[in-house]
Amino acid sequence: MGGDPSATGMQKYLLILGFYGHGRVCHGNIFPSNLVSSAFQSYATSYKLVKKNGTDGNPNITVEQVPFGTDQDGMNILGLVVFAIVFGVALRKLGEEGEILIKFFNSFNEATMVLVSWIMWYAPIGIMFLVAGKIVEMEEVGKLFASLGKYIACCIIGHAIHGLLVLPGIYFIFTRKNPYTFLWGIFTALATAFGTSSSSATLPLMMKCVEEKNGVSKHISRFILPIGATVNMDGAALFQCVAAVFIAQLNNTSLNFIQVITILVTATASSVGAAGIPAGGVLTLAIILEAIGLPTTDISLILAVDWLVDRTCTVLNVEGDAFGAGILQFFVDRDAKQKGTELSEVRVDGDQSAPDPEYSPLIGKQGRRDCSEGDKMARNEKESAM
Repeated sequence: MGGDPSATGMQKYLLILGFYGHGRVCHGNIFPSNLVSSAFQSYATSYKLVKKNGTDGNPNITVEQVPFGTDQDGMNILGLVVFAIVFGVALRKLGEEGEILIKFFNSFNEATMVLVSWIMWYAPIGIMFLVAGKIVEMEEVGKLFASLGKYIACCIIGHAIHGLLVLPGIYFIFTRKNPYTFLWGIFTALATAFGTSSSSATLPLMMKCVEEKNGVSKHISRFILPIGATVNMDGAALFQCVAAVFIAQLNNTSLNFIQVITILVTATASSVGAAGIPAGGVLTLAIILEAIGLPTTDISLILAVDWLVDRTCTVLNVEGDAFGAGILQFFVDRDAKQKGTELSEVRVDGDQSAPDPEYSPLIGKQGRRDCSEGDKMARNEKESAM
């Protein structure tokens, strides 16, 4: 092709160097050397230029990029999340001895949620001043509102695709049933989710809809739906990824491959722990922004339009819970039918012509003896009558 071999070699070298640096960053953040410092600092790879003389005696000077690890300001969210998961599994393994610490963390979480609910009462006033300050700082206000409009449209379109195509498609693949008939049965619960913007508030009505209109048993609905209201946050995960990319573009920051993977992993992990309350996903959005080094002050712009986006998030969350309960009900019914068919086949095979009674000499002798005694009594009665 006539290309320069030295240029091709340099490109390969830079590619390998980039993967090496990204791998060190990922490993250093997932497994931090100091857990306490992870709350304030994260690991990053920097590059320094090193000049080297030519080895063939010529006075050529080669400049190379040498990677080295540094600690930068910012919380190491990825390492803390991994530690929390492993620590939680270890506490469960302890059994009764770990229940005390689990209750402590549950109480601490509940107290934090109470504090957050108090703060949310003053949120409208704080959001107003934060947004006003952001608007004053920007030179092109129209561009900001256009960006917010695109952000809202992207979130709503993404939620519509996931809720009207992806989730029904998964339900159809597993059950071979019409998913939109199932959706119509939970339409009241979906409307309530859109109005209240809370998965927890919609939970009782969702249980009623899936049980009465979609034929899901109480054992399944009252096991799956409460867990889903806490763990299954499809809408929150999608919204957080879009919000992180929006804030990055707003700050003219390009995201590399490792940052995109970090957004996906952190959004999935943080959405599991998001509270089923209005604006619950925004609280965990700060975790994602900290993980990729973006300013958390721009969350005020997300809060300004979150009243609309959060409603579609909630609808998507409760819809996923309901489809999960429907799929589980399908598998339970199928297993029950298979077991019933096997039992009926066993009964049909066993219900053939009645077998002949077993013959025993003792039974035969006893029968003949009874017959002879009956004949003697009959003759005696006839003789007495004569």
